[in-house]
Parts: sequence; C-alpha cells; structure tokens
Amino acid sequence: MKIYYDKDANATALREKKIAVIGYGSQGFAQSNNLRDSGCNVTVGLRPESPSFAKAEAAGLQVQPVATAAAEADIVMMLVPDELAPEVYAREIAESMTPGKYLAFSHGFSIHYGFIKPPDDVNVFMVAPKGPGHLVRREYQRGAGVPCLLAVHQDPTGATKEVGLAYASAIGGGRAGVIETNFREETETDLFGEQAVLCGGLTALIKAGFETLVEAGYAPEMAYFECLHEMKLIVDLMYEGGISEMRYSVSNTAQYGDMTRGPMVINDETKRRMKGLLSEVQSGAFANEWMKENRNGRTRFRELEGQTREHQIERVGAQLREMMPWLSEGRLVDKAKN
Repeated sequence: MKIYYDKDANATALREKKIAVIGYGSQGFAQSNNLRDSGCNVTVGLRPESPSFAKAEAAGLQVQPVATAAAEADIVMMLVPDELAPEVYAREIAESMTPGKYLAFSHGFSIHYGFIKPPDDVNVFMVAPKGPGHLVRREYQRGAGVPCLLAVHQDPTGATKEVGLAYASAIGGGRAGVIETNFREETETDLFGEQAVLCGGLTALIKAGFETLVEAGYAPEMAYFECLHEMKLIVDLMYEGGISEMRYSVSNTAQYGDMTRGPMVINDETKRRMKGLLSEVQSGAFANEWMKENRNGRTRFRELEGQTREHQIERVGAQLREMMPWLSEGRLVDKAKN
C-alpha cells in the first residue's frame, strides 16, 4: 500500500487549472472552501434555485450554474449524491467532457457500477476523504487534515495521478496521508462498512439493546444512556488507540464481559449475513436496488426514515439531550452555513 504526503504532491499541477466543484453539501462545502484557502481557482456549480447557492456565495466563493461551471473548468469534481449524479452528469456536464479534461469523484459508486461512463479521452480520478465533509473543513482550518484515498480510473494524459495527489493535498489530505487504491476497492469496502458496521450494524445494535432493556422493564432513560449515549465514549477510545486501548481504559468487569459476551451477540451467523451483504455490494445488486428506489420516489426509504423518527429511542434521546446543552457547543454542522 502506497501512502503519500504533502511533500510528495506537486502543487503546481493545479496552479493553472480551473476547478469546478459540483454540489455544496457536506463534501462540496468542505472541499471548495479548502481549495480556495489553498490558493486554487475554484468555482461551485449549483442549480440557480438551490438553497445552497446563497450559502456558497456568503462563504465568498464564486458560484455558477452547473453547466457553465463544468464548461469553463479543467477539473470537474462531482460531489452531488450518488442517486442524482448520473442525471446531473448527463444533463449538465457530459457535453463539456472534452479530451484532456479531468472528471473527479469522492466516491467510486457511479463509475464502478457504470452509471456514469466518461469518454475514453477524459482523465478520471477519485479523492475520497475518510471522514464527513464538516470534519474535513474543521481539520483543515486547524492546520491538520483527514486521510484521503486516491484512485485513477482513466489516464489518457499520463498526469492524472499527479493532479489527483495535488488535489488531495490542497483539501488537507496530504497532512494526514493519501492512500492509493482503486475505484472497486473504495466503493465496495465503503458500502459494506456503512451497511454492516458503521451505520446499519451500529444503529440496529443500539436499537436492539435499547428495546431489550425497555421490554424487560427498565427505564427508557437508563436504556438510552447505556446503549446510545455512552457509545461515543467507547468509540472515541477505539478511535484514539484501537480495541486494546479501549479495553485498557474500561473496568476489568467491562472488559471480561466484552470478551466473553460480545461473541454471543456478534457470531458466525452474523458474519454469514455480512458476507451476504458483501455479495450484494460486489454484484451491484444493492446499487441497482438503490437507484430503482430513487426512480420510484423513495417510498420505502421514506417509510423506514419515518419509523426511525418515531422510535422511542429518538423521543427519549431528544428529551435527554435538552438537559445537556453542552452537547451542541462546537458542533461540526451548522445548517444555516453548510
């Protein structure tokens, strides 16, 4: 595995290039502002009616309609949601993808599964920060950075890796490390991680633990603290020093319970089901299901989203968080600005 840092990046690779960042969500907000602060010539491409248009202008960024920004740019970074990217590309960007231009992504979904198929004479690369955009921005501002993945899909000019590495460095990735990979590996591991562990597995585990305690007659507030609130404390310890350091920090009782009872909950049957999820990711079945869900108006998506909002753990959590106003201090997300 190759890892690069700022010293390995050639900043001049971006010096004469115009960059269009398409979208101003979490990553669009972070990357466009970081690029600007690194001295790059960056424009944000948005629909004129987008609520983000005013936010980007208020941040001091140049903002243009998507088609205009893409036509004038040498590098087009696609930072719109996966489900919208193919339509946005076809309608606003495809005709601007002339020979020698660079088309970039922060997730390999659209390229790996073939929803976007750039011309062969266009350079295609990916710079994927391993953290949410608001963290990418905060770490950059404090002089640090979030590690990034770098991948090259097409390289007709022979300079795509150099340009991609310079881009990663300009958004702060070179301060923490830029790891070379490929579109398939990034896409499949990212989707699997989200589904089985980081989002799907974690939220399902939290809710199941909460429900088990409440159904056994314990107070919902106690269940919330034990199964959700304290999760951050444990994850922070693992984030800083791994599983062993977390176990070093908790009590011997907690560590013994962790090592002996954890495998009773997450076991070989769990791994068998995880392998099934991975197979759906590898085959493209999940990607096609998600795109079909969007074509059908996200009916199931909205139903499941509503069920989560109405779950007891969300109602109890909202009440308890009101008792802890310090939780909102220094928040990464300010919806009025980013």
